[in-house]
Amino acid sequence: MALRRSSSSGPRGTRPLFDDVPPSRRRNMKAVKGKDTAPELTVRRLLYALGYRHRLHVRGLPGRPDIVLAGRRAVIEIRGCFWHRHPDPNCRNAVLPATRREWWAQKLDANVARDARNQKVLEAMGWKVLVIWECETRDVAMLTLQLTQFLGPSKAAQEENESRSAQAPLGHTLLHD
Repeated sequence: MALRRSSSSGPRGTRPLFDDVPPSRRRNMKAVKGKDTAPELTVRRLLYALGYRHRLHVRGLPGRPDIVLAGRRAVIEIRGCFWHRHPDPNCRNAVLPATRREWWAQKLDANVARDARNQKVLEAMGWKVLVIWECETRDVAMLTLQLTQFLGPSKAAQEENESRSAQAPLGHTLLHD
């Protein structure tokens, strides 16, 4: 395996050049996205539908978190089960490939260590951090509960409750069809 200097590797130096990687594997790896993944889009759409407004990939924060709700000092990280080694033993996505197991273990362990460092720094800065795993985005009801428990009521929900309570005189309840 040869090494080369790459602008994408930054000041850290070199990265492996995989001349012996089959073309099919190379195509698969090129297709992997770092932003705007399906799980991330699911969470973003749900947050918007629930009335939460957020910013994406804020550069000034450690690790450029996926979703930032600055007014709530809250960060949401959506992690791929494979790339970030989901610790749930029932997660089928977090299995190491059959080939180059040692290389993959080393790479993925480095991702986990980086995630832990970034989370520790964010928490030290006063941010709340919620980690959502790729496999957890499939259950929208559970995801909704997880988000609302973490973030509290959205401004839209608070305004709706205030308008309902303002409409009903004291001692009376609103009846709905």
